[in-house]
Parts: sequence; C-alpha cells; structure tokens
Amino acid sequence: MTENKPTLVIGASENPDRYSNIAINMLRDYKLQVLAVGNKTGRVRDVNIEKEMPKSDVDTVTLYVSPKNQTNFIEPILALKPKRVIFNPGTENQEFAQQLEAQGIETIEACTLVMLRTGQY
Repeated sequence: MTENKPTLVIGASENPDRYSNIAINMLRDYKLQVLAVGNKTGRVRDVNIEKEMPKSDVDTVTLYVSPKNQTNFIEPILALKPKRVIFNPGTENQEFAQQLEAQGIETIEACTLVMLRTGQY
C-alpha cells in the first residue's frame, strides 16, 4: 500500500452496521487515506461519502456492492487504473475480475477487514 495513494471504498454507508462503514473506520485506524462512494452523500469520521467517482489516483478499490450493482462502476474503475481491486464476500464477479486482470489490475477475493487485521493489506 502506497501511503500517498488512497483506498476507494465503493458501496460506502453511514450505517455503522454495514461492512463498508466498518472498513472505512478500520482503514482510518491504520492511518490509510480513504475515498468513499455510495448511493447517498454522507460522512464517516473524516471521510466524505460522495455519489460520484473520484478522478484522482487510487491504489486499491474495495467493493461492497453486489455484482448486479457493479455495472455502473466497471468503466470508472478501469479508468482509475488502481493497483488492485478487492472483491469482499458477496461481491465476487468473475466477468469483472477478468476485465480488470486484462488491464493488468490485480484482483483479490478476500475480506478487507481480515486483510488489515492479519497484515496482508
């Protein structure tokens, strides 16, 4: 993880029971920069949830949206050219993963929270 390139959380929510919210909090606990995109604008700690995809450099995209809701994110994610995309449990999408890998973007089917806790992030 490159310190100056943030992680983008897609499917971000202000609801503290949602895994995307827990992930934002944990990423910030680890002092990582976070960008967040969700259905509604809002805020988790010092992270603004936006409805539009960022245009800036992103190291990692971590997905918290189901495969059927990923369609509108495919082209914007490919355009960001992140180093990797993490498909959290329930977001696995083989077709999208193949598109990413064809562009040289690493794909990981894993839990961001577990990766952080076990030093694999």
